Amino acid sequence: MLGYSVPRRREDVLMAPSDDSIWPALRSAIDHAQSQDPEQENGQPAALLYADRVESWMPKLIEPCGDFERLAGRCQHLERWAIPRADYPMDRPGYLRWRRDLGARQGERAAEMAADAGLDAERCERLQKVISKRAKGDALAQALEDAACLVFLEHHALAFAGGHSEEKVIAILQKTWGKMSERGHELALSLDLHPAVGALVTKALTSES
Repeated sequence: MLGYSVPRRREDVLMAPSDDSIWPALRSAIDHAQSQDPEQENGQPAALLYADRVESWMPKLIEPCGDFERLAGRCQHLERWAIPRADYPMDRPGYLRWRRDLGARQGERAAEMAADAGLDAERCERLQKVISKRAKGDALAQALEDAACLVFLEHHALAFAGGHSEEKVIAILQKTWGKMSERGHELALSLDLHPAVGALVTKALTSES
């Protein structure tokens, strides 16, 4: 069952807000939530900076790219800190449980914010499915996956590589590449990556998985 409500009475539908008023309200709600991230990067909440980066890729990954698609990008890591990874066993099953529970919460929160802003039920439901990673075959879901992978390659892969063995980094890069679309691959190959990251990507793409 969805964790939000939408207008159902005829008079409520007639009084429903227009998209022009929905998008600023939804963006404000998302950014307020993301601003609560305790982790800082470049002097601002890391989640806000991440949201900016993901959103910036959306017009290059999906057409048409309107406010709904852009704001979905801003929800990609919505309140990620709310369910700490450390609360789960530090093994593969624990990781998968964490990802499942986190995705479900993020989808519910995104849909709740969207409904509160006045978005219709159909788009609220789609947003929930996309953000909770339950929308296989949805072009928006693939665009979000591509955007997240591009942000990782451009901004986080170097730090990740510094904390893990080359073998593990290459394996992660291969998995990352496998999640991306052809358009995502094209954009990834155009990135001006740190030389160390570029070398690892080359190894990942030229070695057997």
